[in-house]
Amino acid sequence: MGVTILAVLAAIGGVLGILGGLALFAISSAVSFAIPGVAGLTAIVAIVVIVQSVILIAFAYGAWGLKPWAWVLGVIGAVLGIITSLAQLGGVSAASIAVDVVIYAVIIWYLSQPSIQRAFGRRA
Repeated sequence: MGVTILAVLAAIGGVLGILGGLALFAISSAVSFAIPGVAGLTAIVAIVVIVQSVILIAFAYGAWGLKPWAWVLGVIGAVLGIITSLAQLGGVSAASIAVDVVIYAVIIWYLSQPSIQRAFGRRA
């Protein structure tokens, strides 16, 4: 049941993340003339967000069928989520970042449980 919930939430998050990453690219293009350094940094963040989102969608697909490779993608997606959350320091509230980091840490903890690892065909 928990893996199914994670798969659905990962799919939703992945789609929304891709849309957000594309929006960041648009913002990057719009500010590239006025503030070149910020535009480059925004483009890098957009790439990371899109990569993480594609990983989440792949995880969702694999988790739905409990594919062994999906477990790895779930952990990688959560680690990237922590990194992208921490990269927002100074841009959004610390409480929002803390909530994101805790959520991703719980996902890593959940995926690390022996019964969940076995469900994905991994040795616990």
